[in-house]
Amino acid sequence: MGALDHISQWCSVSATTDSLVSHRKRKVMQTVEIKVKLDCDGCERRVKNAVTNMKGVKTVEVNRKQNRVTVSGYVEPNKVLKKVRSTGKKRAKFWPYVPYNVVSFPYVQQAYDRKAPNGFVKNIVHMHPGPSEPVEPFTTMFSDDNPNACTIM
Repeated sequence: MGALDHISQWCSVSATTDSLVSHRKRKVMQTVEIKVKLDCDGCERRVKNAVTNMKGVKTVEVNRKQNRVTVSGYVEPNKVLKKVRSTGKKRAKFWPYVPYNVVSFPYVQQAYDRKAPNGFVKNIVHMHPGPSEPVEPFTTMFSDDNPNACTIM
């Protein structure tokens, strides 16, 4: 946007403050990952063409083996998901998995998913003690001085 365009917006009679504010808002570059069941080449082509034709899309990557579509650009995630669902893929959803080396306990019952691609687990919040909760050290767990200790005998 040049200097003359900026000045002409301020001087035009039809410009309102709402249009100036909305014109200044810029979308941020985002990467949206969507899980879609892709059975054949036709499904893959239909989803890729629909998303590629959206305004603001820079790159589209389709990984048929993982059933994953990655879209990068100046787009809103909900609009991309809606566009993918409009191609007939009603069960499309945001990518629910993260690499297993990012999660502290990847094989917890809720995180492990057999349907997840190789090297991925579900993205869940693990139950850890909060910073204000007292943490009982292992040395006092089996101590005779601790009345709540485990008695194994």
